[in-house]
Amino acid sequence: MKRHVKDAGEMQAFGQKLGEALQVGDVIKLHGELGTGKTTMARGILLGLGHSGEVPSPSFSIVQYYAPPDTRIPTVHADFYRIENSAELYELGLDDATVDGVIIVEWPEKAAHLLGENALAIHIDFAEQGGRYLNVKMNENWTDRLT
Repeated sequence: MKRHVKDAGEMQAFGQKLGEALQVGDVIKLHGELGTGKTTMARGILLGLGHSGEVPSPSFSIVQYYAPPDTRIPTVHADFYRIENSAELYELGLDDATVDGVIIVEWPEKAAHLLGENALAIHIDFAEQGGRYLNVKMNENWTDRLT
């Protein structure tokens, strides 16, 4: 599915719809260059999960955790931009995060081997006429929830 969003508000609204559809075990992979809006999308997803507070970018902390009652299910928001080798990923302890929750990952290409085949992948690109293009790659598990 390809979609154009004209501004950060539409990006966040799409993320919110996605967050409302999330289920335990889901992984969301957010791809895109610096400044395309990955964190804006993550903020929308967290809003859809029930979070009403600030959503700092995890660029420096690498991982931010959200849990009920702040979100309806435990959520990990990770940013792997600063990860230099895969050994660092194991130290984060994300192995079991999808057992009872969901993971939202920015820069997932640095951890492709950990994120599974059933992840929802969203590629965010700058649009020439302004805004962003969202190219959403999903399997049948996602198709029923997002269409």
